[in-house]
Amino acid sequence: MPAGLAATLVFLASGAVLVLETVSLRLVGPYLGVTLQVTSSVIGVALAAIAYGAWTGGWLADKRDPRALLAPAFVLAGIATAITLPVVRYAGEWLRGDAVAGILLLTSLAVFVPAALLSAVTPLVVKLQLGDLRRTGQVVGRLSSLGTLGGITATLVTGFVLVAALSTTAIVVSLAVALGLTGLLLAGYLRRRYGAGPPGRPRARAALAVLGLVGAALAAVAPTPCDVETAYHCARVAADDPARPAGRTLWLNSAQHSYVDLADPRYLKFAYTQWFAAAIETATPAGRPLDAVHLGGGGFTMPRWLAATRPGSTSAVYELDGGLVELDRRKLGMRTGPGLTVTVGDARLSLHGRRAASADLVVGDAFGHLVVPWHLATREMAAEVRRVLRPGGLYVQNVIDYPPARFIRAELATVAAEFTYVALAAPPDAVDGQEGANFVIVASPSPLPLAALEQRLAATSTEPVGLFAGAELTDFVGGAAVLTDDHAPVDQLLARG
Repeated sequence: MPAGLAATLVFLASGAVLVLETVSLRLVGPYLGVTLQVTSSVIGVALAAIAYGAWTGGWLADKRDPRALLAPAFVLAGIATAITLPVVRYAGEWLRGDAVAGILLLTSLAVFVPAALLSAVTPLVVKLQLGDLRRTGQVVGRLSSLGTLGGITATLVTGFVLVAALSTTAIVVSLAVALGLTGLLLAGYLRRRYGAGPPGRPRARAALAVLGLVGAALAAVAPTPCDVETAYHCARVAADDPARPAGRTLWLNSAQHSYVDLADPRYLKFAYTQWFAAAIETATPAGRPLDAVHLGGGGFTMPRWLAATRPGSTSAVYELDGGLVELDRRKLGMRTGPGLTVTVGDARLSLHGRRAASADLVVGDAFGHLVVPWHLATREMAAEVRRVLRPGGLYVQNVIDYPPARFIRAELATVAAEFTYVALAAPPDAVDGQEGANFVIVASPSPLPLAALEQRLAATSTEPVGLFAGAELTDFVGGAAVLTDDHAPVDQLLARG
């Protein structure tokens, strides 16, 4: 086989594996979320597929003429890629959640078969290039480096270009078509030049062609749970509240993220937003406009509430996902202006650029699926929040955790390392370790009106909630370690059980 063709095939096959690996995170995200466990599973399954495919390809290269196997490998990989889309989207509805078995199964369905087929290409090509044993190291090294370059190129192009320009469906279908065409063109070339073609009878080849067409058709019509695929989320807005015709729920991946009543921005459906409001109303002067910073935009529930309840307030929202901001504009009526500014970018970097003592309120409600991004949960981040707050300012932070509540304990210890006065609003059963829940940390450089806050929580919360402070909170935190930029194992702390 000509060296140029060999290099091209290895480059394309290795690159296609990395496209699959990158896109599969977005493919399974709506059903499993985007957590460290899901990311680790995708990487692990892809590596397993590469190992198994390379071993099998090497074994077959010694048993059969590699030129008869290369084209089928590409065609079958294209068919498997096309079928992956409907398989994952239908199976994902059954495997929603984050159980380990479900994560491993769905990521395997998304990656393993096409990645294994493509990984068999390199050893098949290597066998064809080894015409002189004195050049074995040179041949293997060159093709290995080209495969690595293919993977690097595909990763960068997918992450920086394809994901921003195309939907997951379009990327997967395009990749499937490209692999299938590569296999067909390669089969024609090899047959004309060497008389080598894919094994099998015409009926078998026809069956593969039909299977490929069916796979492409299923991929094209497979259901998608998204209104829009942003750079970070599968997002949709649903009018799913029969009690409130103007109510809208923002779903990000597989989780309810925000609720907005388009006709009544004062209405807060989710209990944790009610606890935010209770803390703000009791810890800041009644009716006074506030200068607020919001770490995470979501559905812009709290900026709307603040503008409606305290006219003249300003809200600076730091939201990483520009696509989500555009969805809010189109479907949730979000409008920027003098009272609302939006910075698309990382919340911590954006906060670092803000003047000291420039905010009365900081609202922490940024999540990657159900997890607070680790760099927003450290002592260094809490110090940035304290720097931005005025002396009597208020910091409220939403945290989700599950029994045995290791993360919320560590985050309380972290915030308390920078703030003198800290309290926790949370369901008593969650504090007792009986259930997962939202926890709201309330912190300030100045004393908190605990009695008034407790009364307001009791009067306004639609779910059971307790206020924990002082010795009771110290006992709950126990010996939890402070999270720092050097050590913040957030995903591990959130592991259930």
